Amino acid sequence: MDYIIFVVSLGALIYGADFIINESEKIALHFNISSFVIGASLIAVGTSLPEMAASMTASYYHKSDMAVANVIGSVIFNISLVLGLVFLIAKKVSPKRDLFQKDSAWGLFPVLIFIVMISDGVISRFEGVMFIFVMVAYIIFLSSDAKELSSEVNEDLKKEKFNWLKSILLLAVGFVLVIFGADYTINSASNIARSLGVSEWVISLLLIAFGTSLPELVVSIKAARKGNADMAIGNIIGSNVANFTMVLGASAIINPLIINVSKNLFDIISVLVVSVMLVFITANRLYSKSAGIVLLVMIALVIEHSL
Repeated sequence: MDYIIFVVSLGALIYGADFIINESEKIALHFNISSFVIGASLIAVGTSLPEMAASMTASYYHKSDMAVANVIGSVIFNISLVLGLVFLIAKKVSPKRDLFQKDSAWGLFPVLIFIVMISDGVISRFEGVMFIFVMVAYIIFLSSDAKELSSEVNEDLKKEKFNWLKSILLLAVGFVLVIFGADYTINSASNIARSLGVSEWVISLLLIAFGTSLPELVVSIKAARKGNADMAIGNIIGSNVANFTMVLGASAIINPLIINVSKNLFDIISVLVVSVMLVFITANRLYSKSAGIVLLVMIALVIEHSL
């Protein structure tokens, strides 16, 4: 029964996040909020909403392993699986934006901060607040490229007639699905971990992280197939920044996060390695199918080690 609850609740979490993202975009457009704010705040941050709900719920129940492993797993999946598939599926990946100069450091910087913070085995509430400030700094940094990001807004939403009642109802449904979906996802995943005799860290690193990374997977692959490589890769970088700052920060503010560094050293090193790989790929513009295969091999190694 826990397996059914897990699948249904994870689906509710993902669909709820999708409702919130779409309706928030409509409301922002209705009030003539700049396309940059929509793109930077809702696309990257919005696709991280499932991770945020799952990790915050785990933190509320004092399940630090689940809260942290979900973030680490999601970042690993985003870079190795999602970006790997983007490189394999897209006919040509040739970003117009200089992703190395403008964005890649932001994908690595929060990871380095995370490693420093967990050196004592705890991410405190104060450190959680510091993570939130890093996310604010990232949004401010992106504001200098507002015009460049304007093309990321969903053109179909601009043409769609705005309906207040429909938007409010769908937003309400979205929040209900996210809140209850996250709650049941965490509880059922915890039960599954116990029944299989594996740790909650492994369940979160693989199952929950994969599920909560589906929005990034869908958005990035759709963008890549339409030839919008900038949005595909930018969404991954932005989502990873949000995961390590907004998600971990909010989770640590609810309850300090306790981490067994030595026990989970392989996964911590893995997230650092894939983050460095992303910097290397953008620095050398290695947007090729070969790079995609290497990234997919990396996720295979992480899964094999966890199992």
